[in-house]
Order: sequence, then C-alpha cells, then structure tokens
Amino acid sequence: MRLERLNPNKFKVFLTFDDLIDRGLTKDDLWHNAPKVQQLFQDMMKEASDELGFEMDGKLAVEIYSLQAQGMVVIVTKEKIINNLEEDYDDDDDDDFVEMQVTLDEVHEVLFEIYSLEDVIDMAYRVCDFGNIPAKLYMYDSLYYLYIDPINIETVDIDVLISILSEYGNPSVRTIHRIQEYGKVLFNEQAINNIIKYFKKS
Repeated sequence: MRLERLNPNKFKVFLTFDDLIDRGLTKDDLWHNAPKVQQLFQDMMKEASDELGFEMDGKLAVEIYSLQAQGMVVIVTKEKIINNLEEDYDDDDDDDFVEMQVTLDEVHEVLFEIYSLEDVIDMAYRVCDFGNIPAKLYMYDSLYYLYIDPINIETVDIDVLISILSEYGNPSVRTIHRIQEYGKVLFNEQAINNIIKYFKKS
C-alpha cells in the first residue's frame, strides 16, 4: 500500500491486487463485502494518520477507483465543516466525529502518470523487452502520461508489465479522454520505441 499526500486536506492510496489479497479481499468485495471494506478503510486511515499526520475527523469524502489489472486508487478528502452545530462540538467530540461518503468507480484504461522525464526514459528501457507495446505518451499538468490499450496486447503478461510500470509512476484516475483533450501528445504511437530512439542512455 502506497500513500501520497496531495494537499493538507487530501491524500491518495494505491493498493495493488496483491495488497487486497494480503488483506483477504477480492476486487468484488469492494462492491459486495461491507465489513471487509470497512476494515480496509480503518487500516488505511490509521496508516495515513501515522505516516502523513492526516487528522481523521469531520466529514471524509472517499473515492475508490478500481483500475484495469493494477489494483485500486483511493482518494480521501477531508471536507471543511461549515455547519454551526458541528463547529460547536468540543475537541473531544471532534475526535470521534467521522462521517464517510464513499463513491465507487471502475477505470478500464491502463494509464500511468510519471513525474519526470528521467523516470520515463528508465521505464522505457525496462519494458522494451516486452516487444511491441501499443503505447502513447502525453504531457499534461507538468506530468507525463503513458497510455496502453490492453485490448491490443496479446502476448504480454499485463500483470508483470503493470508491476514494472508501478516502479516508475502511479496509476492515474484521470481518463485518457481528458488527457487527449487538454494534454500535449509527445508520441502518438510506438511511444516506448520512440523514447529509446530519441533518448539514448550512455
């Protein structure tokens, strides 16, 4: 399980399917097994509190994105309390006041956000041995986005490929449609081969 602080009121958790299995969960449990999911949330909240110093109080909006062959991303946002009645609670009550609103969604794309060009280049040299991967590379909001259409991958072990990509970036919860509309196309085809072609490693 990997945690990342996005801002003072928001953090992101990435769990692989192996992380879920270690916790006795399957992908289907996210939709159908409330007790196990509740325990998963409690574990995540405790770890975020310990590692990130994120205070678990008030209203929490929890967005869960199940990703194609990768695992799941959970984005937790602490909403500002504006209700006067809630503001009147004393400190002890605030510690116990946690209200979660959970939404679930499924993302079928393989879309990774990578933070630096150096990581993009290193990633390309790692995955080039997989052969002809139908990948595209975009830039949006100062991040690099590698998109792979899993439908067109026939001979590649997608789980192994995803595991390697996870070493260099994070699964994105943005859609490829948004990236295509607002981002800049760097390589519209054969991204892996083109990265290696134009960025030789010494």
